[in-house]
Amino acid sequence: MSSPDKTTWPKWVRDDQSVVSCTEKVKVMTENFDEIRQIAQDALEDGLLMEVSEQQMRDALHQLVESLINPYKK
Repeated sequence: MSSPDKTTWPKWVRDDQSVVSCTEKVKVMTENFDEIRQIAQDALEDGLLMEVSEQQMRDALHQLVESLINPYKK
């Protein structure tokens, strides 16, 4: 398994497929995703230690992402 510190996130693009190149914006996205990954990893490990099915934990994490709402939707 790859280390969380070694994760390479995608190049961030806008809806028109142009690349988000602002260094500060990319830095914020990287920090946010590093934090999310660590929190999700911790939740998975906690669930496994509490004998929750690994598949159920993964399904619940996927469902959580799918439930996110875009407050800026046009």
